[in-house]
This record gives sequence, C-alpha cells and structure tokens, in this order.
Amino acid sequence: MVEDEKIKTQVSPFAMKEGEIKTFDGKDGYVSINQIIHRINLGHISDVHFKILELVNEFEFMTSRQIYQILVHRNIEIKSQDKLNNKLEQLIKTKILTRYYFSSEDGKCIYRVYCLEKMGKYLLGSRNVECKWQPTDNTKPVEMIKKRLAGNQVIIAYMRKVAAFDSYTVKPAITAKKSGKVFKANRRS
Repeated sequence: MVEDEKIKTQVSPFAMKEGEIKTFDGKDGYVSINQIIHRINLGHISDVHFKILELVNEFEFMTSRQIYQILVHRNIEIKSQDKLNNKLEQLIKTKILTRYYFSSEDGKCIYRVYCLEKMGKYLLGSRNVECKWQPTDNTKPVEMIKKRLAGNQVIIAYMRKVAAFDSYTVKPAITAKKSGKVFKANRRS
C-alpha cells in the first residue's frame, strides 16, 4: 500500500466531477444462505471477514484502503492490502458485500466502493450485530457516497495521527447551540 505521505494530489479523490455516475461492479446472480453457511463451516469465511463486515456496516460505504487502515489501527491481523483485497473479493462473490466504482468523462476512478448486501445483513444479525442496512441504501447517489467516504477519511486521519484520539461518531448530528435543533444536510442543486 502506498503511504499517505507519498500520495501527491491537488484534488481529493472524493471530490465531485461533472457528470459522474456510479457503476455496479459486484456479482450478479444468486447465492443461497446455505452456500454461505457451508463456506463458513469450511473456514473460508473467517472472523476477519466478519470484522470487515462490521466495519462496512458501521461506515456504510468504504474503500479497500479505508478498510485496511482501520483494521491495521485496530490491530486486526491482515498481512497486506492484497490479502484484504482477496477477502473482499470472496465477500463479493458470495454476495455478502457489493462494490461500485465511479466514472466520468475523465474515465474510471482508481478506487472501488464497498457496501453491504442482503446476505451481509443476515450474517451480522446472526452475530447480534445491529445492522440498519436496507437495499435502498445501495441506490444512494454519487454525492452522498462521496460525502460518506470523505467523512471516513477525516476519521481515519485523526485516528492515525492524533495521539489523544480515542473515539468517533461516524454520522454525528450537528446541533444548533442555542435552539438545540438538529441540522439536516440538504442536497444543493
């Protein structure tokens, strides 16, 4: 994995581009829960896979780099970015996670975005992990997904660089100091 200090860019990869669209890059077809249970019983889906699922559930949308950085920060045994990518590919093939990429007139972006699938929700529920995912979450527009990815990156930057950092809220509510009203993010036209 390329270290943060070696990444030289003028524009955030999560900045919106004119005419950008989200493209499905997951797996079509059907996978039964019995097939997934069989893979778990064989050890092909392990605790590390479940840690990945829990992360994606918590953050809603994530890049593989973001997943890797948080796993490393939490001291979860993942040998390399390539090993993580193999695990993510297994989760996609079994329709536990799905994947998208963004494209515009400039071409495809260089990262993929991972999010839950129905089977992922079932597996988390089997471990008593609260999961608010619903199928319509995967229909969110590009700007909402990129906003989430940018927010993830801020959390990861604090997590990795601030010694006193000890907790975070993925989607914090912003409240007016005097009136106590919660602000809602509106989409600009």
